[in-house]
Amino acid sequence: MDQSKPLMFDLTQPIHRRREIVYRICVQTCAVITVLITGGIILVLFVNAAKFFAEQPIGSFLTGTSWSPAIEPFEFGILPLISGTLVITIGAAAVSLPLGVATAVYLSEFARPKVRAVIKPFLEILAGIPTVVYGYFALVYITPALARIFPSISTFNALSASIVVGVMIIPLIASISEDAMRAVPNSLRMAGYGMGARKFSVVLRVIIPAAISGIIASFILALSRAIGETMAVTIAAGQTPRMANIFDLDQTLLRPIETMTAAMVNIGISDVAGDSLAYKSLFAIGLVLFVMTFIMNILGSFVTSNVREKYE
Repeated sequence: MDQSKPLMFDLTQPIHRRREIVYRICVQTCAVITVLITGGIILVLFVNAAKFFAEQPIGSFLTGTSWSPAIEPFEFGILPLISGTLVITIGAAAVSLPLGVATAVYLSEFARPKVRAVIKPFLEILAGIPTVVYGYFALVYITPALARIFPSISTFNALSASIVVGVMIIPLIASISEDAMRAVPNSLRMAGYGMGARKFSVVLRVIIPAAISGIIASFILALSRAIGETMAVTIAAGQTPRMANIFDLDQTLLRPIETMTAAMVNIGISDVAGDSLAYKSLFAIGLVLFVMTFIMNILGSFVTSNVREKYE
């Protein structure tokens, strides 16, 4: 069918032709609606954030080290929220990246078909559990377990939140990485075996480098979700905005912390007025969060496009 011709619904046309036109119209309509909704959300975010920055200098917002939007003296420095978000993200990455890639390697290269058929659905179930359940699991089970190792740990802390968010994004990394590894041509495996390499060496030196673009893509998507995670970190990490100290891991990981998403929840459920500066700061936080994830996605696209393996 000529794609350049306009869609003309003619009742004299064959029924399969009319169905194809209807399908194309439906798909194009859905695509346009998606773009309009996305554009509307971004527009609302920018407009309301601009109202906040009209009253609060953007410099003090981005460089301030104290966050207190609803309790006097009002302070709107976002650095404590950014540092809390990065602590949770880095901690989740330390948990999920090695476990996710190891799971993908096992499913792709070592697991028997029957074993893979059992493990894959369990990963999908793990990905479908509501995040609020993860948060309560961290609060009720992970934190008491950590208290046996770190007696000084607080009820709400960054370490248990990092662990539970890391567990939550393992299925995303494992699934995408496994698809990338299974897409590697079997001829590369046979070439490695033909040179006398053992299976582990083939996986480490052939399969993973060949699938690195897909693995990196899974990392970017998983970390983007970790940055935007809300309920799990709100319940497990607490709502105490403070600057993280990389030189004091005890104070950084074992104490309550607040992320950007948790701060948005805290403002949204508080009694602040709809036209107050505190309420407008919610959109400013959302804008910073949007910019961070947008930059990560651009970086991920750039990296994957430059390291992608091409096969004849």
